[in-house]
Amino acid sequence: MKIIRFLLIAALLSPILSTSFARDSVVAPPYLSAPKLQGSGRLTWFGLHIYDAAFYRLGSLASPDFALNLRYQKSFSGSAITSRSIDEMKRIGVPDSQAALWGKELNTFMPNVESGQTLTALYSPKQGTTFYFNGKEVGQIAGPEFSKAFFGIWLDPKTSSPKLRAELLGQTCPP
Repeated sequence: MKIIRFLLIAALLSPILSTSFARDSVVAPPYLSAPKLQGSGRLTWFGLHIYDAAFYRLGSLASPDFALNLRYQKSFSGSAITSRSIDEMKRIGVPDSQAALWGKELNTFMPNVESGQTLTALYSPKQGTTFYFNGKEVGQIAGPEFSKAFFGIWLDPKTSSPKLRAELLGQTCPP
């Protein structure tokens, strides 16, 4: 009985937003050119496994081209993904008016996702951010400002998931 009570209390006291190590399940998308894994992690919310994330540099670890691959473990509508993305962009300092414009653009192509499906965002300084759903291109948004804001959801120091940020940037060691 004490063990069950301890496990219940531990589950209730788990952080609302946490990450855990997920490198062992990382497989680079085949359409990425010479991907070098920089880091990976897992996003959980209230103990629910939301997605595994992997951050790649393309060509070398110093390359300005990079990709973020998210393998979802829960189903979400495209509009819910867009809404959450916009909220997170505003959280790191994007003005409401700019976030709203980018939200409209994202909503034109952001797909609904099911468990096991992937969304990948690929940044190239010449093209901006290109989005892939299960390996097929679904949309692109040009400009470094959007890219900085979008990838900032995970990589900006003001992210709502600092542990995942550290794992993606390769600043943690495996347990």
